[in-house]
Amino acid sequence: MDDELVIKSLLRREVDVVKLSRLKEVTSESPQGIYVYDRDVDEWVLVLTDGDAFKPVVDGYYVIYFDNAKCHACRTFDGSWFPYIRNNAKKLEGHYFLVVLCEWFARRCSSEAAGKSFKEYEIHASPTTYLMYSKDGKIVYKEKYEGRLNTSELVRVVEGFSSRVEKFMKGEKVELPKTEEEVDIAELVKKLLEILGEVNKSGKPQ
Repeated sequence: MDDELVIKSLLRREVDVVKLSRLKEVTSESPQGIYVYDRDVDEWVLVLTDGDAFKPVVDGYYVIYFDNAKCHACRTFDGSWFPYIRNNAKKLEGHYFLVVLCEWFARRCSSEAAGKSFKEYEIHASPTTYLMYSKDGKIVYKEKYEGRLNTSELVRVVEGFSSRVEKFMKGEKVELPKTEEEVDIAELVKKLLEILGEVNKSGKPQ
């Protein structure tokens, strides 16, 4: 896998990758900064604390979880995010997974790089799942999902991303995946329209 390549590309000094700070999961108590998932060993590697905002160098699909230590909704999202990445990252070649952790957005963040990343990508809600496709050092396509995603929503958002990028590159219309709430509302509206249709036909509900 190329996770080590991404990790090395983000390091601004020569470091033994094995000796970097590594965690099984990033929690509210973890050091603030930018973490990259190393799927070969199922560990999150702290790669940046100081310096500029995250910028992709290696070509590929990036899936970033913007997390705040003081965010209660983030702790719920953790229960979907970390197991999903652990169980699915190995089959998603060319995808790189990151966590950007602050205490409370850029306003309270002990990591300069993480705080600047919140600003760079205009993150105003947490959790936020931010996806981008980078080619030749440029961000070609991006999507932003504010709020918690459950596992089935993560499947639709993450695993369909490369197909949406492909459509975008071809100049085709891209439809974003619906959240569970949006699907439920659409079904409710459909049923209401069907009922209204029956009323109009007969003059009274069936």
